[in-house]
Amino acid sequence: MPAITLTINNELFSARKEQTILEIAREHGIDIPTLCHFEGLEAMGGCRLCLVELQGSPRPVPACITKAAEGMVITTSSDKLIEYRKMLVELLLAERTHTCSICVQNNNCELQTLAAKLGIDHVRFDYLHQQLPMDASRERFALDHNRCVLCLRCVRVCDAVEGAHTWDVRGRGSTSRIVADLDRPWGNSTSCTDCGKCVQLCPTGALYKKGATVGEMKKERSFLNRILERRRLAAQGRSL
Repeated sequence: MPAITLTINNELFSARKEQTILEIAREHGIDIPTLCHFEGLEAMGGCRLCLVELQGSPRPVPACITKAAEGMVITTSSDKLIEYRKMLVELLLAERTHTCSICVQNNNCELQTLAAKLGIDHVRFDYLHQQLPMDASRERFALDHNRCVLCLRCVRVCDAVEGAHTWDVRGRGSTSRIVADLDRPWGNSTSCTDCGKCVQLCPTGALYKKGATVGEMKKERSFLNRILERRRLAAQGRSL
């Protein structure tokens, strides 16, 4: 695959032509925050936390879905980008109810970690104070819409990895909700295999295993690496 050269934060790097800006940055230890992105799932550019400045572009571009090109000049951190990211996280915190002290994901939450990393100690926007339902109809797992950030990791892993496509989205904007099997209780789903992959990839406490206490819910995500490795080897006619 042809190699290209580009500049990131005033340093020259070489990369493969089909790589995204995010992939190249992470290969070289450059931190770009993400929430909806997860390696092994199709990138969607939904959360916009990975915005970077691209010379010649009138506005920032999402690093996770922007393919690198020869001669690109990219800035991954600036006062403007930090302000964008803080605003986005604050809007996520204001849209639903993220009360960390009573969340099973407390201290193991990607949204909480991002807020701390960005120095967010208050929210400048009015809280919507939505009182959204919970779905605890599944035997092992539960869904709390109040903590969902609509990253769609659950939708993508269920569709592309498990092949069940139990999850989808209904509504628009602030009324959007994750739904199972065309909006039936999760416990009544006929497509769900009860594998728990969606629970493991959820970045917040929206999807969780029943019985977990506050701060106890730690996600185990190595299964995705194993699946990706098996697929890579199968494509080469090899096996683990």
